Amino acid sequence: MFSALLTIAGLSVFEIVSSIDNAIINAEVLGTMGKRARRWFLTWGLFFAVFVARGLLPWLIVWATAPQLGPVGAFTAALSGNEALHALIESAAPPLLVGGGTFLIFLFFHWIFLEPKNFGLARVERFFSSKGVWFYAIVSIILTVIVYEALQFNPIVALGAVVGSTAFFITHGFKQNAEQSEAKLLAKSGSMTDVSKLLFLEIIDLTFSIDGVLGAFAFTLSVPLILIGNGVGALVVRQLTMGNIEKIKQYAYLKNGAMYSILALGTIMLLDGFGVHIPAWVSPLVTAGCVGYFFVRSRREIAAAR
Repeated sequence: MFSALLTIAGLSVFEIVSSIDNAIINAEVLGTMGKRARRWFLTWGLFFAVFVARGLLPWLIVWATAPQLGPVGAFTAALSGNEALHALIESAAPPLLVGGGTFLIFLFFHWIFLEPKNFGLARVERFFSSKGVWFYAIVSIILTVIVYEALQFNPIVALGAVVGSTAFFITHGFKQNAEQSEAKLLAKSGSMTDVSKLLFLEIIDLTFSIDGVLGAFAFTLSVPLILIGNGVGALVVRQLTMGNIEKIKQYAYLKNGAMYSILALGTIMLLDGFGVHIPAWVSPLVTAGCVGYFFVRSRREIAAAR
């Protein structure tokens, strides 16, 4: 029970901090909408975010990881306590873990090399930001090393790494398009209906949820725990979006904490995928440590500004 609660807490914290960008986009679009549409977003939109995006995606991933179960068998295995089914999922998990780890590591390096940021670890982050041209070379080398090691271990695991890198570049393209679409939407918000804006927000939420869902497998392979942990996090993010987003923006380094935890979780998934046993408490502890450090840094900066 303690392990399950620790996992849920870690998943919730990870979901919250990794969804900050999504929450900011949501808040800016919601600011142009009526009260009725905002309430719909908080209720039915939350249902879609939790049970469709963060419930359906893990089930599809489990099914893809163990296709011999079939769609119904994967759903049953995800929700049941059958140890034999869970053992089957765990035995088929290395491609998923290596693919998810590759995705998260690429995500971190894209952030530290190319994305604008507040410099939490100034010397390190400024150095990498000044070398942005090296991003594609670095991730290509990382992928080559992972695939080479995976071929010695299990060729299917090597395929998982390639799928993880492919998923990163596909979702990154969607995110870039979402940011551009948001700017266009806000520019012509008066000519768009609230229904169109709600549809846009749900599509954006689905795109951003992929990071959280893949990262969740670093905590556990249990879909019910992922659903609960990510669901609680999604609920908190919705509440922040509706009322406190300006306050959240003051915490300048929360995104840094999220990205360093993503690097740690990606590394844990890779090691786990290659057969290195990582205790279940490591992922929640690392996430809490990364986020907690940068939360305190943010608080100190806010206090100094006053």
